[in-house]
Amino acid sequence: MNKRVAGQSETVDASGHLLVCRCEEVSMAQLEQACRMGVDTVRQLKMATRVTMGACQGRVCRQLVESWFYSQCPAARREAELLSQRPPVRPVTFGQLAEGGSL
Repeated sequence: MNKRVAGQSETVDASGHLLVCRCEEVSMAQLEQACRMGVDTVRQLKMATRVTMGACQGRVCRQLVESWFYSQCPAARREAELLSQRPPVRPVTFGQLAEGGSL
């Protein structure tokens, strides 16, 4: 359950943790824990926490996550390809799919 704290632009969850990825409800604490567990690339961070895998596909949090990760782990391997964004070509409703006609 998300809530806005008056006077702040960040989103926090019910336990008071700062949410970095609102779509997947990934908190800063989860990112920090993944780093402590030995994640050494931003892609591994994504796989360990599901950050940037939500409905927006990283359009909202990707740059924040990448810059935070490399500031926390400056010795981390830099990948040739950073986290990808996968915007839909065109949104399709379930109704359109059920009709079976041309999209």
